[in-house]
Order: sequence, then structure tokens, then C-alpha cells
Amino acid sequence: MYFDWSFSVLKSAVVGVGYLGKYHAEKYAKSKESELLAVVDKDFSVAKDRAKKYRTQAFVDYKVLPELGVQCASVASSTCSHFEIASWLLSNGVDVLVEKPVATTVEEARELCEIARKHDRILQVGHLERFNPAFRAMKEVLTDPQFFEVRRIAPFKGRGHDVDVVLDLMIHDIDIVAHLVGRPLERVEAVGTPVLTDCVDIANARLTFQGGAIANVTASRAAFASERTIRVFQKEVYISLDYEKKKMKIYRKGNRPSIGGIPSIEKDERKIKDADALEDEISAFLFAVKHRSQPVVTGEDGVRALELADTILDSINNSLAATNFSSPAKPSNLVA
Repeated sequence: MYFDWSFSVLKSAVVGVGYLGKYHAEKYAKSKESELLAVVDKDFSVAKDRAKKYRTQAFVDYKVLPELGVQCASVASSTCSHFEIASWLLSNGVDVLVEKPVATTVEEARELCEIARKHDRILQVGHLERFNPAFRAMKEVLTDPQFFEVRRIAPFKGRGHDVDVVLDLMIHDIDIVAHLVGRPLERVEAVGTPVLTDCVDIANARLTFQGGAIANVTASRAAFASERTIRVFQKEVYISLDYEKKKMKIYRKGNRPSIGGIPSIEKDERKIKDADALEDEISAFLFAVKHRSQPVVTGEDGVRALELADTILDSINNSLAATNFSSPAKPSNLVA
């Protein structure tokens, strides 16, 4: 089913209105570019609660959405259901913003991209940090990043543990680093271990890209405090960014004569103006839908992030096998 795109307000929906999906519903309901026609959740009581709050309709079956006239939808359900739901919506004329990771396997992710192309649909992937104002400010400064030190540490929240920490948290930073480097991966060395779940809860990966750029990435969901930081080095410039505090420090080699062989360093400290990253992400999706343009984060970007995550997980599995650790880094059977 295909729709009349001449309407100025897009008819939207959200599939999966739990922890993340409820915020998607809030942004669509708030947007002047969108009319939230429906929320869908396998738990009808949850769907009814969200529908009441945002003055829309509640359903348990996402297959009613084309009949309602929905033109675009966020898929924020459990990761293992992403492919089933997003592929059906794309095949039935609905543009899709799918939360990260785009799917559970690279093969599924590639197929989603093919389905979107075949049916001329917009497919955007929810790598939210691309819309973080702190990341945007950092990107303006970088020209040729050569070394990254990235940490994403968080307390255990009791959700998202149907996948390991690489797909739950590290994938944000994998996408950011790959996007900034812009070159293929050459080598991965990674370690990790389960702590609170049967999946890997803490992991570290050293990524080497063609051209020599290196990233050291750490992710944990077994901490007592949160940390989301990235340090980036390039010739004559060092940038330190704190996502949570929205503070960026830029250190540059100065023009003053060196003293005792030590070059002068100029420091530029900036406070990043606050913004709503999810609101910007959904606004960008609605813009792409309305103008039939390429989204900021494409399906192919989602595939690349998942390919890197798979490579990291393979390295972790090899490391665990070498130490005779029995718990798998990648569960073979994921339950919705």
C-alpha cells in the first residue's frame, strides 16, 4: 500500500512502547510534522497506557498500521523482533526508523536494506549519538582522527539483556568511530566476560582501521556509576569530550616558540549547548520521509556497525574459548 505524500503532516506510529518506545511516541505526538495514529505493543496494557497519554489508538498487531494510513513508524521493540517487524512494514509501504542494533544478524540487516530499496522505502537506524550535540561539535573540529579512547560505562538496568553489551552499548561507539574514520576495519583484538547475565556484560576492543587509525573502546553495564567519554587525537590536536556533562576540551599545538623542546599548548574549553537528541533524530527521519531523501543514519550504516560488532564478538568468543569459559558471548536463541 502506498500513500499520498502531498499531506504536510505525516501519519506515524510506534511499535514497541516500552522503555525506549515511549519516548519515540512522545516525540511523534509533540512534532508539528507528525500525527501519531497508533502505538503497538505485545503487552496491550502498556499500549493502552501510552495511547491514553498521547491521545492515540492502542494495538497489539503491527499489521493493522497500513490499513490505518500510517506512513512511517519507529520500531523500538526487542532486538530479536526488529527484522520481522521492520521487514513487514517496509514491504507494505511504511517507512521505518528502527532502533539500534538494526537486527540480530548481519544477514538480516542486509536484507532489510534490500527490502527498503526494492519497495522504495526510507530505512533509518537509531544510532542516537549521531544527533548528540556534543558529537556534532566534536565532528566540526576533526579532520583526520588517528587514535580514539572511548568509554561507555553504566549501571545494570535490567533491560536490553537479550543481547550482550557489545550490541547493547558498545555499538553506539562502534558507529561513531567507524563514521569518523571512514575506512574499512583491518584488525580486531577484543576481550569480554559475563558478569550479571549469561551474555557478555563488559568488553574491550582494540580496532585497527586501514590507514592506521586505532580505537580502544570499552563498554560495561556492570558499574556503579555512568561514564560516556571519548578522547580523539589527530596531528597537533587532542579533543576530550564528556557526553553526559556536555563539555569539550580542545588542546592544540600553539604557535609560540617551544621552551626546552616542549611545544606550547593552547587549550579551548567549550560547554555544549543542550539539545534533545531523540527529538532531532525523529525530526530528521520525518524530513527524510517527507522529502524522500537519504536519512542521516542509513540502513547501510546499521549494517556496518553490526558487522563490526560481529567481528568484536567473534574475537571475544575466541578469547573466552581460550580460557575455557563456557558462557557464550552471542546467545544462539533470543526470545522476544
